[in-house]
Amino acid sequence: MAIFKGAGVAIITPMKENLEINYDKLDEILEEQIAGGTDAIIICGTTGESATMTEEEHSEAIRFTVERVKHRIPVIAGTGSNSTRTAIDLSKEAEKDGADGLLLVTPYYNKATQNGLIAHYTQICNEVSIPAILYNVPSRTGCAIQPQTLATLVKTVDNIVGVKEASGNIGSIAEIMHLCDGNIDLYSGNDDQVVPLLSLGGIGVISVLSNVAPKYVHDMVYKYFEGDTAGSAKMQLDAIPLCSALFCEVNPIPVKAAMNMMGKNVGSLRAPLTEIEDGHREVLRKAMADFGLL
Repeated sequence: MAIFKGAGVAIITPMKENLEINYDKLDEILEEQIAGGTDAIIICGTTGESATMTEEEHSEAIRFTVERVKHRIPVIAGTGSNSTRTAIDLSKEAEKDGADGLLLVTPYYNKATQNGLIAHYTQICNEVSIPAILYNVPSRTGCAIQPQTLATLVKTVDNIVGVKEASGNIGSIAEIMHLCDGNIDLYSGNDDQVVPLLSLGGIGVISVLSNVAPKYVHDMVYKYFEGDTAGSAKMQLDAIPLCSALFCEVNPIPVKAAMNMMGKNVGSLRAPLTEIEDGHREVLRKAMADFGLL
């Protein structure tokens, strides 16, 4: 059984002026996402600035989200790390605090061989019983999960159930689906490739765009599921300029800027991330206006 089907939001972490986590604002955003039709909340992922959170903050943000969502939709906790021990600790804590699943990014900076990835993920998932989605985003981590490695993990570790694919390599993703023989839940990790991945057997997206357009992303996915592939494809293509603008600088710089333009007051970013540059801000503003968000 899939953890979720449809559009999951890779949710931002709102900050106060002193850059502490703004839990009152997070509460508001969670309610807006649920009301907008989002199918799952992914907390403490890359978009949530997890790399600059302490382990205590990380666990508290997950715990808060689980408590506020109250099982209305699944909560998936980003608990990956380049330290296997840290990932185990965060994952066990997330399970104890009631997360419905885990999102486990590949080890960054120190990377790992493919055998190292098998050992890393096996050790983490053997310490918990909730399901895990592996996150393949080599552009950010410098470490890619090869299709055969993923197939091996899916076949040998019971609670590895899915992959968030953000490699952008459609051929590699097709090979994953071939090697896994339908026994993996495929989620797009790129907002500009949702429909292509659905056509390969994907069941949804873990989306940055959903932070600003939750109903749109949900509807795009469900149009595909309901057989309106042309309608779904049109929504995908219509969203391309906004998707591009949301990645004109490293994520989550633009999406936080976009939410602030919409009056959501989600605050700034923790260093080393900085505020969006003026030229990019205008590109983003125009894309949002053209899309009907401003």
